Amino acid sequence: MKGIIGTICGDIIGSPFEFNSIKTKDFELFGRRSIFTDDTVMTLAIANWLIKDKTSEEVLIKELQDFGNRYINAGYGRMFLNWIRQENPEPYGSWANGSAMRVSPCAWVADSLEEAQDLAYKSAVVTHNHPEGIKGALATVDAIYLARIGASKDEIKNHVETRYEYDLNRSVDEIRPHYSFDVSCAGSVPESIICFLEADDFEDTIRNCVSLGGDADTQAAIAGGIASAYWEVPGDIVDNSVNRLDDFLLNVLIRFEDKFI
Repeated sequence: MKGIIGTICGDIIGSPFEFNSIKTKDFELFGRRSIFTDDTVMTLAIANWLIKDKTSEEVLIKELQDFGNRYINAGYGRMFLNWIRQENPEPYGSWANGSAMRVSPCAWVADSLEEAQDLAYKSAVVTHNHPEGIKGALATVDAIYLARIGASKDEIKNHVETRYEYDLNRSVDEIRPHYSFDVSCAGSVPESIICFLEADDFEDTIRNCVSLGGDADTQAAIAGGIASAYWEVPGDIVDNSVNRLDDFLLNVLIRFEDKFI
């Protein structure tokens, strides 16, 4: 299976390790503490916006607020929690990786790289209007879109390095020993992309992300979104993940897949 399911699987697999970091790829993929978090909720909020009206900022804001308030305990940052409660919310200059974690649906709706970038920009700027927040969303959507249309890893790497000036010439083994929890786009998106570039398959991508010992669920969601455009997500991983969604979120996922994937 391909599509935004990779973001959701990455989030759920990474969730037990967000605040209980590990530095190994040897861990149980699914356990009793494996749950969906804000990464899944916001990804499906973006998906629902694209289903309804991808041209409308008003619809986008409404979906982000509605999903956020429906799942108020999903693990949002303080500033986003304030944003979803406001009557007329304004962007708050965030440079955090929330813009990148939720962007994957934009790559599957777009008919061109330029459209993917436009949708990603719109999806980010209503909250994450800091240049680094926008850059993280754009770099992620570019990688997903290019993987979706059959680009090689080298082509994806060269594009992201050239356009966004991210350093992708490090290895997971080089990053891991000194890496720690980092919610910034600048300090987590390049590392997430490297986890995909170095992987052998979808599962290996997620294991790379978790093993860094950082913002595990979000980095696995970002890299998982790229990996699931490049490879098929194994059926057992899909099943274990969708079984952890409630009916509301599952129905959004199904509607998005039926319409776009």
